[in-house]
Amino acid sequence: MSLKLTILGCHSATPRVNAHPTSQFLEIKNHNFLIDCGEGTQVQLRKHSIKFSKIKHIFISHLHGDHFFGLIGLISTFRLLNRETELHIYAPKGLKEIITLQLKLSNSWTSYPLYFHELTSLKSKLIFEDSKVEVHTIPLNHRIYTNGFLFKEKLGERKLNMTAINKYPEIQICDYQNLKIGRDYTLLNGNIIKNEVLTLAPSKPKSYAFCSDTSYFPEILPIVKNVNCLYHETTFLKDKEELAETTKHSTAEQAASIAKQAHVEQLMIGHFSSRYKDKTNFLQESKAIFPNTILAEEGKTFEIT
Repeated sequence: MSLKLTILGCHSATPRVNAHPTSQFLEIKNHNFLIDCGEGTQVQLRKHSIKFSKIKHIFISHLHGDHFFGLIGLISTFRLLNRETELHIYAPKGLKEIITLQLKLSNSWTSYPLYFHELTSLKSKLIFEDSKVEVHTIPLNHRIYTNGFLFKEKLGERKLNMTAINKYPEIQICDYQNLKIGRDYTLLNGNIIKNEVLTLAPSKPKSYAFCSDTSYFPEILPIVKNVNCLYHETTFLKDKEELAETTKHSTAEQAASIAKQAHVEQLMIGHFSSRYKDKTNFLQESKAIFPNTILAEEGKTFEIT
């Protein structure tokens, strides 16, 4: 199954009627991750029929409001929905203090386990891992401490080659799992059939890199190299490059340069400033350097193949 990414919001600064701040919903290897939680995220989740109960892990890039002001509302709604499942939040140090104070002063403590994993490292760190997926931070260069996130599938099980398997009637269904995990098969006569004869290589693991607010920062290249899809902020066009440098944001041209140098398969751009009404200019500027560029579009689901 391909990675599926739903864009809940992809604009910068303040929300508009039809322009919501950053938030994304990523489906990867039976995991459902919420990435950033700008104001109005839970409304967007409802609008696009995403079940709240699916969300067990939330990743917050930094503590500017357009990336986390929707979080306290979502946490509170989980309580009103009688959530029991634990919730894990990965975010810069300080968010736990913010959320805890809000819950304390409103006397709205959660009825479910709430865990904060506070981030402080300026180097890339593995922050989540299980048998199927791992998540690493991508240290960025913004006005405050900020991380992007790299989501990577782990290599899956091998695929059964039923044409080859059917040549050996003594191989039973109960043997299939051992074949999937790479074991050779020993026939009753003692002959060994190599695993690669009976199976096919697993699908190549997929990866998605989310790069939130940042200035042009080539230091991320080794981390995002060769990913299937890179989301990179493009707050401005190149006509505002000086403003981008001052505010530590990026232009579409700069994002495209990162994608090209990192040899990624596809670039998705977003976090557009509200000063630009026509987003096609972002696409044109980026495609001039990196042709396989697409625009983040609110409410749209992308398959990362």
